[in-house]
Amino acid sequence: MAAILKSIDLGKEYRLGGSTEPYQTLRESLKGLPGATVSRLRGQKPNRNTFWALKDVSFEVEPGEVVGVIGRNGAGKSTLLKLLTRVTEPTTGGFDLYGRVGSLLEVTAGFHPELTGRENIYLNGTILGMRHAEIRRHFDEIVEFAGIKRHLETPVKRYSSGMYSRLAFSVAAHLEAEILLVDEVLAVGDAAFQQKCVGKMGDVARGGRTVLLVSHNMNVINKLCNRVLVLSEGELVHDGSVQSGIDTYLCQESENVETTWGEDDTPGDDLVRLTRACVSDVGDTPRGVFDIQEAIQLEVEFTVQSTPEYPLAPNFRVFEPTGSCVFMSFDHPNHYEQPVYHRAGRYRSVCHIPGNLLAEGTYYVTACVSTRERRIPHVFVENAFSFRVHDTMQTGSARGTIYTGPFPGTFRPVLDWDHEVLQQSENSPACLTHS
Repeated sequence: MAAILKSIDLGKEYRLGGSTEPYQTLRESLKGLPGATVSRLRGQKPNRNTFWALKDVSFEVEPGEVVGVIGRNGAGKSTLLKLLTRVTEPTTGGFDLYGRVGSLLEVTAGFHPELTGRENIYLNGTILGMRHAEIRRHFDEIVEFAGIKRHLETPVKRYSSGMYSRLAFSVAAHLEAEILLVDEVLAVGDAAFQQKCVGKMGDVARGGRTVLLVSHNMNVINKLCNRVLVLSEGELVHDGSVQSGIDTYLCQESENVETTWGEDDTPGDDLVRLTRACVSDVGDTPRGVFDIQEAIQLEVEFTVQSTPEYPLAPNFRVFEPTGSCVFMSFDHPNHYEQPVYHRAGRYRSVCHIPGNLLAEGTYYVTACVSTRERRIPHVFVENAFSFRVHDTMQTGSARGTIYTGPFPGTFRPVLDWDHEVLQQSENSPACLTHS
C-alpha cells in the first residue's frame, strides 16, 4: 500500500533572538558585498545564533493509520505539524501528502468576535478548507456537538471561553479530510467535553482517515493510536508500537529522581515555597529504581514564610504513564479532626510506601502543599520526580508462583489467603495443599 504521507529528511532551523547588527545604508551594504561573496564561494557560513527545531526527520504513514507524536516540550512536535500544514517552510528536506489535509492546530483561530455563532461556523469552516455545501451538511451536527444552540445568533464575543473553545473544536472536528493533523487540542472545555472530544477523535480514526496526533496525554495516545513517533531535541528517536514508544518517552521523562530549587525559582506563593522533592530508599538515598519488595519514600521539603491561620497538608499524587492517578496521600490525613499548624520555618514530610504494594512500572509524582480553606494548592508541581518498580528476581512474572505472564493492574500486594477443602473425590489425583 502506497504511503499517504512521506517525510524525507525534514528539518527546520530557527534564528534565536533578533539581529544585533544596526541597519546599514545602501553604500555600506554594497561595500560589504565582495567580502560576503568570497565567503560564500569558500563555503563559509555566516555566524548566526540558530538552533534546529527539527532535524533530518524521515517517516512514512499508511492510509488509515492513527499515529501519535510525543516528546518533551520543545522536542519539535508542533514544528513538525506546522511544516506539514505549510504554516512555515522547511529549511531542509521535504514531504509528500496525498489527499485533502485538515488541521486542528489552534482551535480558536479564524473566529471573528463581532460575528454570531452561526456566521463564525461558516467563516471558520471556510478558513479551514470546508466547502459551503459541506458546512451546510454538517451544520446541525456542529451545533449539537458544541452545545450552543440557544446562543447560535449571539456574537461570540459574549461567549464564555468554554463555549468559544467547544464551537471551534466542533467546526474543526467535522472536516471531511483524508489526513487530519491534530496538535494538543483535545483538552478544550470542561472534563465532560474533553471526553466528548476524545470520543469524536475515536470516531474519526475508526472512519478510516489518517491522523497525526500530538499530545502529552499518554492515556489518549494509548487509546487512539496504533503507532507512535517520539521526538527528542528535534530528532526522531522512535518509530514503532505505541507501548514501546510510550516507554521511550517515559525514559526521557523519568531521569529526575530529585528536584531542588534555589531562592530565585522556588515554586509556591507568599505563604509556602517548595525547596526539594525526591524519591528515596529507607536509608534516605535518592534513587529511581526499586525492587518490588522494597519500601519507597516520597519526600518533600518546604518553607512556611509566615504562620498561617489554618493547617497545611503536604500531599503527593502518584500517576501512571497513561495519566491515570494511582493514589493521592496527605500528610496528617486526620487534620480535619486534629489539625496540625505549621509555624514559620522549614519542614520535611515523608510518605512511606511499603514493599509488595505497587506493581511493576513507572510512576510520576506531583508534589503539593494544600489546605482545606483553599481549593487551589499553595504549591502544585507536576512531575516533580519519578521512579520505577520492577521484579529483579523474575522480571515480568509473579515472584514465587507458577504464573509467568505480565501482571495486570497497578497494585500487586502480597495478601493473606485461607484455603480449605470442602469436598474431594477419593479417586481424584493428588492435589496441592497449603500449609
